[in-house]
This record gives sequence, structure tokens and C-alpha cells, in this order.
Amino acid sequence: MLKVDRVEKSYKKGGLFSTERQNVLKNVSFECKDGECLGIIGESGSGKSTLGRLIVGIEKPDRGTVLFEGKSVEDRRVRLGNISAVFQDYKSSINPFFTVEEAIMEPLNIQNNEKKEHQSKIDLLLNQVGLSSSYKEKYPHELSGGEVQRVCIARAISTEPKCVLLDEAISSLDVSVQTQVLELLIELKKIYNMSYIFITHDIQAAAYICDRVLIFRDGQIEEMIKIEQLKDVQSEYARKLLQALITF
Repeated sequence: MLKVDRVEKSYKKGGLFSTERQNVLKNVSFECKDGECLGIIGESGSGKSTLGRLIVGIEKPDRGTVLFEGKSVEDRRVRLGNISAVFQDYKSSINPFFTVEEAIMEPLNIQNNEKKEHQSKIDLLLNQVGLSSSYKEKYPHELSGGEVQRVCIARAISTEPKCVLLDEAISSLDVSVQTQVLELLIELKKIYNMSYIFITHDIQAAAYICDRVLIFRDGQIEEMIKIEQLKDVQSEYARKLLQALITF
């Protein structure tokens, strides 16, 4: 379904006139299957979020391709309604001047203009993420962090996408709320039969929700393994990274 093929990405390093570049992604290749939750685990600065931006088409790779059902995600028409994202910084993810209803309505309006159908769908989406329809008229500043992220999730699934990128989507939330949001994501995945790309530095969260994980290090895939085989990772780096995981 989603195929990343020999992707490379670099950024200019140093001052305005510097010609030096830093390689952030180096020959990255993998596939995410239909209905799969694929985790991308790595330390801060390993290139995970850069990879995420390439997957959703925010940035373009220097080399290689990111394909969704055989077509490049650089084409907006390929992404529209099919790929969505939930990011770490939920506070800046929603226009502060939008009500919850307007925030969820935004991707629906872009996709089509059947606004009468949108009203009932927004009520359904809010219900599915554990919020009542009374939230429609509220603004982001009136909500808790967990509630705002639930709204972001409702917005992300509003077009019933085939793939959702979750980039550190729970890391800014209180620990007690994190588990609730993970449970919510698992339930929504069943309802809509979506695939997830779950980018995180949290091993335990990945073990909770993912089917497979890519261990990411310095812009490269160190190891790829099924969740049930996590304890059998081969590389020393992967073993160190997994030390935080208490149970397998």
C-alpha cells in the first residue's frame, strides 16, 4: 500500500553561504501493508519526523520515491482523503480561532461540498473519539491536551483515510491519558481498517499498538522486526534501545 523506496534527504548545514549538507535520511526502504500498524522507533534526531514529513508529502526526498498504491505522494491528488496525520504539537495543529466543528469540517470541505452530510458525520466522529456533540462549539483553548488530541484524531479520520501518520502523537500527553488515546487508536483502526505509521521514541507505546517496528538510527533502518519478536533483536543498538521495555 505505502512504499518507501531508497529515500534520501539532506539539509543545508551551517551559515547562509555554506555548501555543506547534513544527510538526515540515507537509503531508506520499507513497505507498510494494508491494515498494518508499522512503528518507527528511534532516538531524537534520528530522522524519524523527517521521514514522516516525506510520507505525508510536506517535503520531497532528494532521491528515491514515496508511493501510495503505486503513485507518488508528491501528487496532492494521491494524498487527498487517503493519507492524513496527527502530530505531537496538538496546540499548533488546530487553528485557535476555529471551533471544534470547524476544525473537523476543514478536511471534509476540501474533499467535497456536501455540507449537509458533514453535520451528522461530525457528531459521529466526536462520539467515536469519546467526546459529546456539545464540544462542537468549543475552541481549542477551552479543552485539555487529551481532548484537543482527540479532536485532531477525529479530524484525521474524517475523510476515512487508508493511512494515518502518527508522529509522536501521544508524547505530549499525561501518562494516564496516553493509554486512553492508544486504546482509542486501536479501536478506530478496527472500525475504519486503516494503516498506521506510528513514529515514536516510546518503546512501550509501540509494543502496545504496532504489528512491526523499524528501529531507526542516524537516518537509516537498523533493524525491522515483528512486535512479538522484539526480544530477539540482533543489533546492539536495538537491544540498548529496547532496555526500557519491561515486558514483551
